[in-house]
Amino acid sequence: MFEKIIVVTRKTRLEELIARFNTRDQARFYIEHMGGNFAAYQAEHDTYKSAVDTLLPKLGTLAKLQMIERGFLPNFFFSDKDLVVTVGLDGLVVNTAKYLDGQPIVAVNPDPSRIDGILLPYSVAEAQAAAAGVMEGRARVRRITMAEACLNDGQRMLAFNDLFIGMRTHTSARYRISFGGRSERHSSSGVIVSTGAGSTGWLSSMFNMAAGIVRLLRGEDEPADEPIRLDWEDESLVFVVREPFVSKVSQAGLVAGVISGEEELVLESLTPENGVIFSDGVEADYIAFNSGAIAHVGMAEKKTALVVPER
Repeated sequence: MFEKIIVVTRKTRLEELIARFNTRDQARFYIEHMGGNFAAYQAEHDTYKSAVDTLLPKLGTLAKLQMIERGFLPNFFFSDKDLVVTVGLDGLVVNTAKYLDGQPIVAVNPDPSRIDGILLPYSVAEAQAAAAGVMEGRARVRRITMAEACLNDGQRMLAFNDLFIGMRTHTSARYRISFGGRSERHSSSGVIVSTGAGSTGWLSSMFNMAAGIVRLLRGEDEPADEPIRLDWEDESLVFVVREPFVSKVSQAGLVAGVISGEEELVLESLTPENGVIFSDGVEADYIAFNSGAIAHVGMAEKKTALVVPER
C-alpha cells in the first residue's frame, strides 16, 4: 500500500534565531542581551535533533524515506502511496493535514517534557511500530472532520482547527451573513468557524468570554457550564461572530450556530479592502475577502487520517 515515508520536520526556535541573526553567536548575544536563557534554546534544539536522528534509521527499515521541512509544504506533492510522519508540535500536524488527501499521519512527540502533544500520540520509541502497523493494515485511524471555505472565484481554504473570516487589522469587518434561512448585515470583529478538533481552542475562549460577561451582569460567582465541545469526528462545525455591533445598518441576531450535514454558512464581503480568510492561526497564508467575494463555509470532503494507539 505504501511506497514511501515522508518525514515532516520543523525548524527549532534556535534555527529560526540563527536564520534571523546569521550566526549562533549573534543569536546567543541577542537572547542574553534581552535577559533570556540561551541554554534553554540550545537544549530544546538538541533534544529535537536527537529525536529526528534517532527516528530516521528506524523508519528507514520500513520503506524509502524523504524529509521535508514545514515551510515547503505548500509546494510539495504527496502521493496516495505516502505514509506521513510528523515530528514536532501539534501545530505541525495541523499545518501538514491541509496538504494531504487522506494519507495517514503518524504524529510523533519529539520532546514530551516540553510538549503537551494533544495531537501527538506517539513517542520516538513508539513511532516505528506505529508506522509498521499502518503499512501492514492493522492501525487504528481517526477520521477528523475539517472545515472549508470556498469563494465564488474558485479559491478554497481548508482548516483543521478553525477558520477566521474578517479583517487583517483591528477594524470592523462588514459583510452579509446567511444561515438557516436567515440573513443579516454585520459589522463585527470577524467570524470564527471551528471544527471538533478546534473546539477546545479559539472557540472555547469565545464561550468563556461570553459566560464571564453573563456572570458579571447577573452578579453570579459560580463557574459557567462547560462550553460546546465536539468530537474530532463529529459531522458538524460551530460558528461564532466576534463582537457584533448593532447600528442602523447592522444587526446582531445571527451570531452563532451549528453547521451540520450539507448546510452552509454564507458570507458576502461588504468591505473594499483588507478582508481576509485564514485558517488555524496562520495569518500569513490567507485569501482575500473583499467586496464582491462570497464565501460558502461548510465541512470539507477531505478528512485528516490521524493514526492513534489501539484502545
